[in-house]
Amino acid sequence: MSQSSKSFPSDGTDRSSQWIRAVDAEPAKQRLLDALDDRGCRTILDATSDEVLSANEVSETCDLPLSTTYRKLDLLTDSGLLEERTRIRRSGKHASEFYRAVEDVLVSLDTHGGISLRMIHRENTEEVVTMVPR
Repeated sequence: MSQSSKSFPSDGTDRSSQWIRAVDAEPAKQRLLDALDDRGCRTILDATSDEVLSANEVSETCDLPLSTTYRKLDLLTDSGLLEERTRIRRSGKHASEFYRAVEDVLVSLDTHGGISLRMIHRENTEEVVTMVPR
């Protein structure tokens, strides 16, 4: 996936054109659409919208088998819809935890039959994905 990421400046100036991440690779676009088309993935996105959850917590919350949960978490993180970070534990056995990275995903059709996907990230950045007809 080809992308660059920046955050909004803290001084309040509007330089939003600098905060757009473009995904150019066709497989990355397809992963994003596959994730949005999957009911289990959408359930995970809903569950992680207000909470940061480990894979086990996602599995329990979403009533999914753990093996299925891991596959869906991989798809969601690969597509940029979820972020993964490390949960530090005093025992030394750290775990990954996941949270929804996007606020909204907007799908548009252009006049040439192309599909444009705009992902509005929670940290006020946007990622634009454009698909052109074959």
